[in-house]
Amino acid sequence: MAWVLKMDEVIESGLVHDFDASLSGIGQELGAGAYSMSDVLALPIFKQEDSSLPLDDETKHPPFQYVMCAATSPAVKLHDETLTYLNQGQSYEIRMLDNRKMGDMPEITGKLVKSIIRVVFHDRRLQYTEHQQLEGWKWNRPGDRLLDLDIPMSVGIIDTRTNPSQLNAVEFLWDPAKRTSAFIQVHCISTEFTPRKHGGEKGVPFRIQVDTFKQNENGEYTDHLHSASCQIKVFKPKGADRKQKTDREKMEKRTAHEKEKYQPSYDTTILTECSPWPDTPTAYVNNSPSTAPTFSSPQQSTCSVPDSNSSSPNHQGDGVSQTSSEQLQPSATTQETQQWLLKNRFSSYTRLFSNFSGADLLKLTKEDLVQICGAADGIRLYNSLKSRSVRPRLTIYVCQEQPSSTLLPGRQQAAGSGGENGSGTPYVYHAIYLEEMVASEVARKLALVFNIPFHQINQVYRQGPTGIHILVSDQMVQNFQDESCFLFSTVKVENSGGIHIILK
Repeated sequence: MAWVLKMDEVIESGLVHDFDASLSGIGQELGAGAYSMSDVLALPIFKQEDSSLPLDDETKHPPFQYVMCAATSPAVKLHDETLTYLNQGQSYEIRMLDNRKMGDMPEITGKLVKSIIRVVFHDRRLQYTEHQQLEGWKWNRPGDRLLDLDIPMSVGIIDTRTNPSQLNAVEFLWDPAKRTSAFIQVHCISTEFTPRKHGGEKGVPFRIQVDTFKQNENGEYTDHLHSASCQIKVFKPKGADRKQKTDREKMEKRTAHEKEKYQPSYDTTILTECSPWPDTPTAYVNNSPSTAPTFSSPQQSTCSVPDSNSSSPNHQGDGVSQTSSEQLQPSATTQETQQWLLKNRFSSYTRLFSNFSGADLLKLTKEDLVQICGAADGIRLYNSLKSRSVRPRLTIYVCQEQPSSTLLPGRQQAAGSGGENGSGTPYVYHAIYLEEMVASEVARKLALVFNIPFHQINQVYRQGPTGIHILVSDQMVQNFQDESCFLFSTVKVENSGGIHIILK
């Protein structure tokens, strides 16, 4: 029995010795002098097969960081971008932080940089029509800006500038070595760009983007350094606070397992790196020389009603005016399509449809046009493309007599009798379509169809019994019979450059 116990002690001591030896080997491998994490990462299972990813020494360190002092929403899933709610018109601080490592970008040390802050659309569909959306907002909110700087509250910003044509952008200079905070105010709310502007939580998301530049050789701030942005939604005053509270209460009702799928809410919003905003000032600036939407033809500003159509294919001088308000034809070229858009008061969309032919534009459905142009303009454009012309209230047929130095009523061709004039040329009449049925409309239409300067027409007369001249009044026009025929002549007014028109 004693021999058995002795053997057990020998075996146990041998096992302990072997275990200690194995531990000492591990200790040597994990010693401070021999251990390197890079050796472990070099193992095949840790190797990054995707060669497109940058190596450690190639990883770019962002030179700046922008932090907006507004809490993120707790109702955002883990892998989604953060969402921050803002109140309309409230000032929010964006801290401009120098994030450079020692020795990074020495060329800007001790120098100023320029940053441009923009509020832009998050939705790609709205990005395509951003110019039209912003122009529409400007007409509905004259004198207002989408984005403003609260200069009294801001710290460290220099030479602040706002362009009247860029309502959604502000810019300023700042020194990265000093504390800098820009306080911004967003005046547009998310529901102003939805088809139904009734408020609520269904508004479109925006982006706050900051682009920073350094000076080039010419001293201009055009060399891009860094860009970052974050997603926001803008509510009416106090609406963002209520929405944040609602999201927080919804998250509190979820189970612990469900909460793990959502991001926690942070007190501040860190803007994440992004591509620089395209350097295309035309995205904001309307190239049209006019400062307000025009509702009249640029070639004939005196005509505010649809142009009349000529019934004569031989009539010269009608030009583009005669076809301006006609229905767009599938055979129309891109240039003709642009002219049609301008003539039908869609000038703000000419840039968007610059490459569209008539066939391209006619292929768009009502839903397509509403999505591109918004509800109001989309429906109006669809109706203009598809609907027939409005039926005129009165139609008259008019023919111009050859100029004559004397007026001898007895020798003139009777109105309405047709036939030929003295030279053997048949009388050719042109249709005048009246919608307002007033005397001024008759003058405007005659001036347009027969290329008579409208400002030179003093009076319009109708020749009555025994050759008397009766002033054409609104009441007389309203008593014209439909499809009446008239010859007319022009008489120069003495001592002035005007003319009288005489209907016969």
